Amino acid sequence: MAETGNSAKGVTAGKLAISVQKRLSRAQEKVLQKLGKADETRDVIFEEMVANFNKQMGEGTKLQKDLKAYITAVKTLHEASRRLQDCLAEMYEPEWFGKEEMDAMVEDTDTLWLDFHQNITDSSMLSLDSYLTQFPDIKARIAKRDRKMVDFDSARHHFASLQKGKKKDEAKIAKAEEELGRSQKIFEELNVELQDQLPVLWDSRVGIYVTTFQSLAGHQEKFHKEMSKLSQNLNDIMTKLEEQRQLKKDSAAAKAGDEAKSDGANHSHAASSPPTRPSSLPSRPLQHDESLDDSASDINKESITTTQVPSWDLPEQPLEQVEGGWYFNEGNSQSDPQLNCGANHAELYTDPTWSYDVGQGGWAQDEQVQVSESNSSDYKLPPGFLYKVKAIHEYAATDGDELELNIGDIVLVLAFDTPDEQDDGWLMGVQESLWIRNKDISSKGVFPENFTQKL
Repeated sequence: MAETGNSAKGVTAGKLAISVQKRLSRAQEKVLQKLGKADETRDVIFEEMVANFNKQMGEGTKLQKDLKAYITAVKTLHEASRRLQDCLAEMYEPEWFGKEEMDAMVEDTDTLWLDFHQNITDSSMLSLDSYLTQFPDIKARIAKRDRKMVDFDSARHHFASLQKGKKKDEAKIAKAEEELGRSQKIFEELNVELQDQLPVLWDSRVGIYVTTFQSLAGHQEKFHKEMSKLSQNLNDIMTKLEEQRQLKKDSAAAKAGDEAKSDGANHSHAASSPPTRPSSLPSRPLQHDESLDDSASDINKESITTTQVPSWDLPEQPLEQVEGGWYFNEGNSQSDPQLNCGANHAELYTDPTWSYDVGQGGWAQDEQVQVSESNSSDYKLPPGFLYKVKAIHEYAATDGDELELNIGDIVLVLAFDTPDEQDDGWLMGVQESLWIRNKDISSKGVFPENFTQKL
């Protein structure tokens, strides 16, 4: 057992020594070749083959790397598509159009992505990986051929130096010649094998490119074709959903419009049918038993009947009808000639000037009439007065410069100080009652024109 162990160690030591000797010889030979002191065996055709091999290996490695990145991107996109489809399915409410179709489409989309990823991995990636597995072995054999070529050059130079020596040792020359023959044989065997394999490998790159990209293109075409159908289905579902929403929206709008028209018709009827009012003052004062129209504000009868009629010293004259058909009798009251046609000593009565403030289309309010009667000489219209309007709707002021309106209020419309300040549909005015009471123009404000009616 000890002898066997020593023998194995001896063999190992011998191989190591030979290996070291070869490395030293190769290094020495390369130095001599670089210095130009020793010739070098060159094969231009083989060197071109090696250059093509290196290029082919680099391109294949890059293609493998990029194809892996593409497959990874497909997997990432599949995950993103799955999350997006799941989100849509969760948000899609059961009563919406095409709920069942939507759920089925989500499952079909996920299956399609899985098949596409698996197909390009099996057909394209695996074939490319198999193609690239042969490069490391050939690369190692090319390196070995280079080493054997250096050994051949070294043996050739050693044999030549022994032959040129002054003292020829036949034994060394024979041994050198034997070593040269062995080195040349090994080198030529490797060289011939590689010269046969490298051109075939170089031509095989076309086939692998065609196979890889044809398979990839075919699976992509199938995937996008099926995905296009699913996308069209999704688009159709969304279109139908939008039509469903628009139909409901139009129905709701039509219903709301009908209700608005009904309310507007009722409101317009109520607003457009105010009580009829006299359009001008009566030509005579009223008697105790007469009353104003229902739509006008009632004037205090006591204030009218107790108004003192001025006395005039008129000569007595026969009873006759004067313009207006009214007579003045001794009772200081007006009378109709048809009722008092037999009265004697009648005096002609001329209507005094009444100071009732009446706007176009109706009577003023009671308070305004009474104030006008008692202070008619002081009622002057405010500066910039244009015309009067009457409020037909209530309006609550929303700003400090707006005028609050109640139904029936009389407003004196005024001109804007600067016409540019007037907005469309808005007027400037002051409450007539406030103006008569305070004569204060600062209480003016703006109000919507369509809430009033011009008098």
